[in-house]
Amino acid sequence: MRSAAFWAFAASTALLSPAAAFYLPGTAPRDYLVGEPIDVFVNTLTPMLNSKLKSLISHDYYDERFHFCQPPGGPVAQPESLGSILFGDRILSSPYEIRMMENTTCQTLCRSRVPREDAKFINDRIKEDYGLNFIIDGLPSSEMKRDSKTGEIFLDAEGFNLGDDETEPDRPALNNHYDIYIQYHARDAHHFRVVGVLVYPRSVDSLVGNSEANCFDDRQLHLSETNDNELYYTYSVSFLESSVPWGLRWDSYLHVFDPKIHWFSLINSLVIVGFLVFMVAMILWRTISKDISRYNAIDLSEEVQEDYGWKLVHGEVFRQPQRPMVLSVMVGSGAHLAIMAIVTLLFALFGFLSPSNRGSLATVLLICWTLFGCVSGYVSARTYATLGGEQWKPNLVLTAILFPTIIFSFIGLLNVFLIGASASGAVPFGTILAVLLLWFLISAPLSVGGYFYGMKHGAFSSPVRVNSIPRQIPPKPWYLRTYQAAILGGILPFGAAFVELYFVLSSLFGNRAYYAFGFLFLTFTVVALTTATVTVLFTYFVLCAEEYRWHWRAFLIGGGSAFWMFAYGVWYWASRLSLGSFTSVVLYFGYLSLFSLLDFLVGGSIGYIAAHFAIRRLYSSIRVD
Repeated sequence: MRSAAFWAFAASTALLSPAAAFYLPGTAPRDYLVGEPIDVFVNTLTPMLNSKLKSLISHDYYDERFHFCQPPGGPVAQPESLGSILFGDRILSSPYEIRMMENTTCQTLCRSRVPREDAKFINDRIKEDYGLNFIIDGLPSSEMKRDSKTGEIFLDAEGFNLGDDETEPDRPALNNHYDIYIQYHARDAHHFRVVGVLVYPRSVDSLVGNSEANCFDDRQLHLSETNDNELYYTYSVSFLESSVPWGLRWDSYLHVFDPKIHWFSLINSLVIVGFLVFMVAMILWRTISKDISRYNAIDLSEEVQEDYGWKLVHGEVFRQPQRPMVLSVMVGSGAHLAIMAIVTLLFALFGFLSPSNRGSLATVLLICWTLFGCVSGYVSARTYATLGGEQWKPNLVLTAILFPTIIFSFIGLLNVFLIGASASGAVPFGTILAVLLLWFLISAPLSVGGYFYGMKHGAFSSPVRVNSIPRQIPPKPWYLRTYQAAILGGILPFGAAFVELYFVLSSLFGNRAYYAFGFLFLTFTVVALTTATVTVLFTYFVLCAEEYRWHWRAFLIGGGSAFWMFAYGVWYWASRLSLGSFTSVVLYFGYLSLFSLLDFLVGGSIGYIAAHFAIRRLYSSIRVD
């Protein structure tokens, strides 16, 4: 699976100065002279999201079953970032020969022979809408399209079709001729820069005689599954002058689909969270302030005090919950992921992750996860101490290894399915080893250091004493029971993000680049505020029902949006996907489960931390005997 499209490109910012210029790594422009060769690289073949996505398995361009033309001496792998490799990019050299400002017509690339058994494999990939991906001067191959909603012209960098199965569904046609259009910007009469790459494929039965290719034949090329096939691969190159300067060349690629929907979703979410925060604040302020005033006005010398509601459980609310070690580890891991996401989104939001540097966003995400291991240790240590835990050594070990082990094992299992399907998205052993070294040599030691720093600060003090004998808990309404409250509490955070979630899933599974990081950052902020507010509200209701076991409930309510996220993923699979292989289905639900788990940890930690400090503030405001 090539899910790098979600992380691939953030909107770039250009700093223009006549005297000097500063460029981030991988973003420096290159000037070409007339006749200077332009390198053409090829990436993996990925399924395209047309009406419905039909597969999640990517294939190496030089997979022997495709029988594409290879450069003399064989293809050469290009250096790639760790994030680019992790998310499926496999960039290799190609035999295409393009020289600046030299137009060519019907250039023969090679003559290829496709056996009948491989013809079926190619035809099946055509039916699954696979696309090819070229990279020229750092720009992905694209097709010029018009947005049906806004009417804007943009370059769709999803790639171009391997073949055509619409004209004759039973006899797919293989695209074996490529019309390559390179848009250039002239700095002066001798220096030119590439600012756009368009590729339009055609199917041409170009084999005439034994040694001549005819690119202008109207007949399409259909591969026979009963006999061996021979064909020519050909291409034409045309250079088109453009007024777009190099610094703005990505603007045509960075197209946000349905911007009005993004704005509507964001404004709707802001209204929801604003109204929710206001209502919760008013309800809690009016109710709690009255309770506090009444409780504080009671004469403690009197023998009878008519306590009720949340005041009754003041001696139980800070009692140690069940499994405090697991809870503290989950809170620490969720805080770790939340900080990682915030910092990465800030980098993407301010344009520090250049689209010319493929996989940079994924690389920064991995680096942030590695460096912020100290956050998980610190939060886990203070949470465990506050909960009254004493076995700090097992807690330290679990904080450093539990959830990374679960996540890596999960990804490793899915990687086995990718290897079994001969997918290029399978992570190489060397990359796996590099990630493990980052974990063991950097992240885990930082987690240990953060844990000891948290132990130095110790537990948060409790504003009230804990009774020696726990009180009985009366029956609760159905909506305050643990799992019902978690599901109900997750509705509003999910509702604030479900529109943006559609575009995220399309990027993750449909290989569409996602560029709306401003919307994503604001949506993340709104969801975090909504999660914290809803958790505090439900926790207050739970305490009013004299249920003092709030710790796990707060975490589950905060992470309740993960349930709705998974349910939405099931709906997306049923309505937008048409996966034909068992491996693709396993990969989809495997990654969906993994994303839901991460969402559960982040939301749960936000909810627990918000509820914890709200309860401390609440009970520190009353007088108790």
